Amino acid sequence: MSEVIIGSVLSALSTGLGALVILFMSGSVTHRWRDILLAFTAGIMMAASTMGLIPEALNNGGFVQLTVGVFLGVLTLTLLEKNIPHIDLQHSKKGIEFDEKAMLIIAAITLHNIPEGLSVGVSYASNTEDTGNLIAFAIGLQNAPEGFLVALFLINQKINKFTAFIIATLTGAIEIVTGLLGYYLTSYVDFLVPYGLSFAAGAMLFIIYKELIPESHGDGNERTATYSFIIGLLFMIFLIDIF
Repeated sequence: MSEVIIGSVLSALSTGLGALVILFMSGSVTHRWRDILLAFTAGIMMAASTMGLIPEALNNGGFVQLTVGVFLGVLTLTLLEKNIPHIDLQHSKKGIEFDEKAMLIIAAITLHNIPEGLSVGVSYASNTEDTGNLIAFAIGLQNAPEGFLVALFLINQKINKFTAFIIATLTGAIEIVTGLLGYYLTSYVDFLVPYGLSFAAGAMLFIIYKELIPESHGDGNERTATYSFIIGLLFMIFLIDIF
């Protein structure tokens, strides 16, 4: 139990670690670098879901449980996206006042963090001891640039640096709640473990393909973002191989 709490808290607080950089910046960040960071996080998430969560789901269950869980994750994120007002970090709409826009961005990041927290919780409930630590590390690794981008957006909306840092850090807090929820559900009801793992994988794959890749490829930086995605993927596979 203590491990899942520590893992969930550390992975969630990594959002604040990334946002911390913003306090020491004096210049601006180009759109190209933002696309590189988005693609890098997408590569990390892709490796974590396909090389970590999905194999573990198969080990704990089978292909049927994997298929059901993945589609449940995709369906859940689809419904959340359609019913919770939000806008994407890179594609803000004209005519939206600051307060509304900021809240919509926070809602979008919260949507991203729900499956990430669940993936940490259910990974600690799986039969493989190191899976929880691996997934918590992977999620924390991709949370850092995400926190940086959120803080950067808020600063561009004329929020002072310290307030932007605090808000960005708080967006990761939902991962602690969903992490504990995922752990409790799957650790006390054993047959839910493969469904929980594959649910988290499906939700993460939805975010990768629906949000992160399009956002990193929509402003003329497709080739650079593709390289960044592959580097993130290989970096995470390297870490999985070490574990």
